Amino acid sequence: MDTKEKTKRKGRGKGCLIGLIIVLTVLAIAGGVGWSLIAKEHREAGSLPLDAVNFDKLSDGTYHGAYAGGMYKWRANECQVTVANGKVIGIELAGSIDPGADNTDFERLYDRVIQAQSLQVDTISGATLTSKAYLQSVENALLQAQYD
Repeated sequence: MDTKEKTKRKGRGKGCLIGLIIVLTVLAIAGGVGWSLIAKEHREAGSLPLDAVNFDKLSDGTYHGAYAGGMYKWRANECQVTVANGKVIGIELAGSIDPGADNTDFERLYDRVIQAQSLQVDTISGATLTSKAYLQSVENALLQAQYD
């Protein structure tokens, strides 16, 4: 093998290595940006206040509540809340486009709200952010039921 061929091979090897480094750098940057956006959405969902309803001041009726799902609309959901004798007696999921809805035992979550007559209940383990989104739609329904 002559010197000219060796030089050509070295040049190709360097070119492949540089190409690989560029691809890995682009992937790392894209991953970092993606992670940043997801983390921002998680912070938003995790910090929902859920403290605007006074359960001692609820008018009887059935109320519709919706939550748009946050920044990326991943946890959008709607519910119907029934109040009788000033107490929440039923909550039904009216709709959800949440891809993680199957992992959330929303019936158990709603039962906790009914039992406690409060939104300050334990969320479903492994589905904390989705649980908070479901509780937000319940809060939005109950804000309509609340009187001064």
